[in-house]
Amino acid sequence: MSSSRLTSSLYLLTFALLLQNVLGTDPLFTRCSSNENSTANSSYKTSLNVLMGSLYHLAPVEGFALGSLGQNNQDRPYGLVLCRGDVSSSDCRTCAANATREIRKRCPNGKSAIIAYDNCLLKYSDSNFFGQIDENKFSTFTVNNVSNPVLFKEKTTELLSQLADKASYNSSKLYAAGEMDLLEGSRKLYGMAQCTRDLSSVDCKKCLDGTIGALPGVAYGNEGTAVGGSCMVIYAIHPFVKA
Repeated sequence: MSSSRLTSSLYLLTFALLLQNVLGTDPLFTRCSSNENSTANSSYKTSLNVLMGSLYHLAPVEGFALGSLGQNNQDRPYGLVLCRGDVSSSDCRTCAANATREIRKRCPNGKSAIIAYDNCLLKYSDSNFFGQIDENKFSTFTVNNVSNPVLFKEKTTELLSQLADKASYNSSKLYAAGEMDLLEGSRKLYGMAQCTRDLSSVDCKKCLDGTIGALPGVAYGNEGTAVGGSCMVIYAIHPFVKA
């Protein structure tokens, strides 16, 4: 990665953070490492700032970017940005900028952190996490008027399991979206499954199956999102896929 390219990335990031109209939504979740691994006034923090600028620049092109930067292991951060498979490059860029700004505010000195929004995920660490399933998980649910929660649970499990298979083995982007009839009049169930693209197909399936299996019982009577550091699922009784 050339110095001129990295410098340009930093300029673009600074310009975006100052001028763009960010969506202003709160993150789904944020996790920071403990303060004992402080990056204050360190070469690690310098490398991290450059890496974050580069990932912000690269992520909107393919919806995903990862990389590391540093002269030695002690100074080397590893970072990753993933945008939802259905969002535009513009929305991906906006979310990545928002995530970069907020993670610096919320986790100013930690050597590892993760932040997730509806449209994107950003994480970094001083340890190489590429290709490993991240156990960080967060779920959120919206109350709806499902008349048959037992059927809803069965259909949710069926649809998400199908999408987990499709995302893992039939998609170069480890992403899949689809719908299924709920057999309640004309109602349909909509779903989405996605993994970070550093995972293998086998580990993507394992991550998604674990996320689906860990959904609490209350989730199946409500629309929900379950997002983690390596994969996510969304299901709802209204269309939500953006593209």
